[in-house]
Amino acid sequence: MPDVSSSLTLHPAIGDIAGADWDACAGVGNPFVSHAFLSAVEDSGSATARTGWLPQHAVLRDAAGRVTAVAPMYAKAHSYGEYVFDHAWAEAFERAGGHYYPKLQVASPFSPVPGPRLLVRGVEKPVLAGALVQACEELSLSSVHATFCDADDWAAFGSAGWLQRLGTQFHWENAGYADFDAFLAALNARKRKSIRRERREAQTCGLEFVTLRGSEIGRAEWDAFYAFYMATSDRKWGSAYLTRRFFTLLGQRLGDAVVLMLARNGREWVAGALNLLGSEALYGRNWGCRGDWPFLHFELCYYRAIEFAIAAGLPRVEAGAQGEHKIQRGYLPKPTYSAHWIAHTGLRRAVAQFLEHERVEKQAQMEALSVLSPFRQEGENR
Repeated sequence: MPDVSSSLTLHPAIGDIAGADWDACAGVGNPFVSHAFLSAVEDSGSATARTGWLPQHAVLRDAAGRVTAVAPMYAKAHSYGEYVFDHAWAEAFERAGGHYYPKLQVASPFSPVPGPRLLVRGVEKPVLAGALVQACEELSLSSVHATFCDADDWAAFGSAGWLQRLGTQFHWENAGYADFDAFLAALNARKRKSIRRERREAQTCGLEFVTLRGSEIGRAEWDAFYAFYMATSDRKWGSAYLTRRFFTLLGQRLGDAVVLMLARNGREWVAGALNLLGSEALYGRNWGCRGDWPFLHFELCYYRAIEFAIAAGLPRVEAGAQGEHKIQRGYLPKPTYSAHWIAHTGLRRAVAQFLEHERVEKQAQMEALSVLSPFRQEGENR
């Protein structure tokens, strides 16, 4: 619960909150919780009430009216675009006569990217977590969920009584490599040979590779990338979350934090991978391709991302959700975190039991997957 000197307000648009106040709480490390990114999602019509994402951004103020904490929050009429699946919880509750939707979602829309969710300056994180529960109760909603929070926030949510959930992603970590060859030298011989073959085949099929940032990305490049995005969305999910205008606003508002890696066949763009640059990582988000090119997905999304991170001195590349195939390319399993507060005692008890077992399973899975690491073990021949 917020202390007596704090007051919580909810806002139906990120534009109602001053960018300077929001970013003073959010910091500069993770672009997906920046005012610029969240405003691009909303102003483009991607995350709106029409699409089932009604902004309810939380703002905590002290007695003097100073913004001390914020959280990106949405009232959700469904569970799509979240990447942490609670459909079974909703179905069970509805079958029992409850109403799971609407619910509150603390998240960066359509972005399975770990990062802070309790954005504070001047208050403790559990205070904001308690205030979000209070908001959920006052709105008479079933639950509030914080997805892809970082480890510190996960602990803060836990201390405030939220249920804790584990997931898995695959991240590449920079061990101070001087260049891509130095990274390859850390791998066992078989995996090193395989990656070199994949890169050779991708790079000798007549394509030109280009990396563009910020203002270097023009309308033609965004048009081409949006066509790739739509084709991939139709094939994988049957619908696209992001509008064409989102990508224009993204480039305008985030500037050089937008990194677009493209492949061109003659004058025609044939594939692209969209990344956002944070202070500690390059975050891979969307990919699409026209045509059939050997290993192009791995080249644009994984290997060129590694090269970029090495050149920029970044500690990590986070290449998005899912994908055990990433392990043999140097992206190892890492835990992701979410937290859930559920009002109904019976549903809360059932979910808590499920998550207790799921956490054990996830830990065991990550340990098993780590055995598949392509990196040379101590004493192993080069």
